[in-house]
Amino acid sequence: MIYKFRVTLDVLDDVFRDVAIRKTDTFEDLHFAILQAFGFEGQEIASFYKSDEQWNQGEEIALEDMSDGQSKLKMMSETHLEDILSEKQTKLIYVYDFLNMWTFYVELADITEPESSRNYPDLLFAQGQLPENPPEKKFEADLFDQFSDEFSEELDNDGLDLDDFEDLDFDERMN
Repeated sequence: MIYKFRVTLDVLDDVFRDVAIRKTDTFEDLHFAILQAFGFEGQEIASFYKSDEQWNQGEEIALEDMSDGQSKLKMMSETHLEDILSEKQTKLIYVYDFLNMWTFYVELADITEPESSRNYPDLLFAQGQLPENPPEKKFEADLFDQFSDEFSEELDNDGLDLDDFEDLDFDERMN
């Protein structure tokens, strides 16, 4: 069987590639198909993440194990597409180059019979040009700044001066 994916650049709906690949191929094969479809050189680290219907990031499938043995990761070269994907589990997030965070939504669009005239993996359709730089995204860490500002306002309003140690109940010489 053949899995047909739509791979869409995060935040740019008009930049996508449709890729067909055997369900028995590995995530590493899909990784290389995506690199080729978008014209990346392939010199950077990448990972796939299982995703739910709302595109929440789940379990990682890594190109390389950077955990120093601290955790058991699924590896792209050892994990077959059919082991993770099905008609119920159709969505993945793909991140290439963790410094620039090229992020793609990968969705299993169809499962079909192989065509004898086609070699797989195969680029079926390309729409839009990849920009020179990845689109900017707002990360959850940015939300921390908003929380921090609200928290510091509360501290300002509670009457405590964190620089005045005279009224605190501890002995400074204990350190």
